[in-house]
Amino acid sequence: MSVLPFKTDSLKEDMLALGRAARDAAKVLALAPTDTKNAALRRAAAHLRADADALLAANRQDVDAARDRGLAQPLVDRLALTESRLDAMARGLEEVAKLPDPVGAVMAHWDRPNGLKISRVRVPLGVIGVIYESRPNVTADAGGLCLKSGNAAILRGGSESFHSARAIGQALVAGLRDTGLPEAAIQLVPTTDRAAVGHMLAMDDFIDIIVPRGGRSLIERVAADSRIPVIKHLDGICHVYIDGAADLDKACAVTLNAKMRRTSICGAAETLLIDRRVVDTHLPRLVRTLLDAGCEVRGDETTQGVNPSVRPATEQDWSTEYLDAILSVRVVDGVEAAIDHIARHGSHHTDSIVTEDARVAERFLAAVDSSIVLWNASTQFADGGEFGMGAEIGISTGKLHARGPVGAEQLTSYKYVVRGDGQVRP
Repeated sequence: MSVLPFKTDSLKEDMLALGRAARDAAKVLALAPTDTKNAALRRAAAHLRADADALLAANRQDVDAARDRGLAQPLVDRLALTESRLDAMARGLEEVAKLPDPVGAVMAHWDRPNGLKISRVRVPLGVIGVIYESRPNVTADAGGLCLKSGNAAILRGGSESFHSARAIGQALVAGLRDTGLPEAAIQLVPTTDRAAVGHMLAMDDFIDIIVPRGGRSLIERVAADSRIPVIKHLDGICHVYIDGAADLDKACAVTLNAKMRRTSICGAAETLLIDRRVVDTHLPRLVRTLLDAGCEVRGDETTQGVNPSVRPATEQDWSTEYLDAILSVRVVDGVEAAIDHIARHGSHHTDSIVTEDARVAERFLAAVDSSIVLWNASTQFADGGEFGMGAEIGISTGKLHARGPVGAEQLTSYKYVVRGDGQVRP
């Protein structure tokens, strides 16, 4: 893997060279044995652990530069690696290696009256371009999942994580090298020049799918400019709705975890909705729990009335992804009003209901049009690892091809394999 910056006067040709190399590697990877792909993933994990000191040093360069530029603390948190986060990254690759290989899996099979035997079989997408921002773990997750699913990957990380992504990419390529797979199967765009993104979006001869992961401005630019199909990963304006039949202890535990476990991830709750029927019994304790945990609460008039520390919420708050220790709180008239609020202000990412009423829960689960809906569980379970996928490239909020956590299986398509014995169509 090249680690030198591109030459500015040849950026387009350099990007096309990446594309050609990826296309050639994809042909090899599509037919690679499962054991070889799994061995490459395990070797990559071993290199991550063996090179931990160098990886953390590279990450410190990125973190220090981000702080010097005044990057907001939640974004610095998303950027920062620790020994435990690095080990989790390595374990994620090992978990992906343990998963069934989606390539070649028979999705359906049937026989026709004329004797034709028809199968629908999973195949790789081909070359996947991933454009992402500050989270360096996306490098490992995306590279590992593409490898498992038989796809070549061209990864373009953000400038904030440039040194971290490069170091992680070297570990992934070392895993490929150790097992005889083409090193061009996982390539990082070795420049921070934003023009590289524009070239990627026009490389429809070489890239089959673009996966953007980042803020709304990145997603909107990719969706507007790409000549290649896009799997969208929009922002996470996630909700927790406390129903009138909610258990109070459960409501407090789920809400606190959904907001405060890690505020900078896309699955963090940004709005709490509460049924007017339990304002007196549930709302004061919920607000106090959040405030005591260091969360700023912005609420409607009713919420402001239960605690003087609650700040007034504006109309903009209901559609804001804070990625910080801030939560907007609104009182609603039952589950239908909660569903309407989520439809108007949500981002189709992840939304949860807390209730002991199964009928109300099923109504919420059926009516909320989000990629992930939960009952009595934290929105922070919106994660491919928690879903048993080993890792994820992101949470797709669109409806075409993939929705929710995008793991190895979601990075495949299918073809029909028809076996006959000389049949001709009359």
